[in-house]
Amino acid sequence: MVDVLKEQIYVIPLRDVKRAPRWKRSNKAVKDIRAFLVKHMKSEDVKIDRSINEKVWDRGSEKPPRKIRVRAMKFEDGQVQAELAEE
Repeated sequence: MVDVLKEQIYVIPLRDVKRAPRWKRSNKAVKDIRAFLVKHMKSEDVKIDRSINEKVWDRGSEKPPRKIRVRAMKFEDGQVQAELAEE
């Protein structure tokens, strides 16, 4: 079993998604979440949980949430796993 090196809860702002065309907003939101985690967790290997994807796509492709609360865990092998943080 691989041990967790770092565990952090982030509130990721998704306000820049509004600049994308309406039908591409949820796609851009998922890409922005991944880019945020790559930058802040300093790892290229980021796995996003299904719960985050479902939360972003909950209201369709045109209306993603303005921000999302994510729990990210970085393991010894450099992999980062992200899941939706409980409120």
